[in-house]
Amino acid sequence: MLVAWTTAGNRADADRLARGAVEHHLAVCAQVDGPLTSHYHWQGKLTQAQEFRVWFKCLPANASALSNWVHRHHPYETPEWIEVSAESVGEKYLSWAIANSTSAPFPTSNQP
Repeated sequence: MLVAWTTAGNRADADRLARGAVEHHLAVCAQVDGPLTSHYHWQGKLTQAQEFRVWFKCLPANASALSNWVHRHHPYETPEWIEVSAESVGEKYLSWAIANSTSAPFPTSNQP
């Protein structure tokens, strides 16, 4: 199983990304937390912004499609996207994840 995350500038965008990824069965679960404060350089300036983090859990077979979908629907020009492999996943949770995942082709609709 993989855990991936991104951030969004407001709760509505974060919820839209979370819901859309689960709705399309690209992620088996998505969680939104925040607000949190991010500090980073953007266009040559030190920036501080309030953001909301979206955590996605997905199977490796869906990782590429999930990444493509999130990037296609993300409002940021350069969205944060990080994926890590889970070292250990509970057997029941993994079974549930497999049952609620899809290896269907990447959705072509522009709708979230």
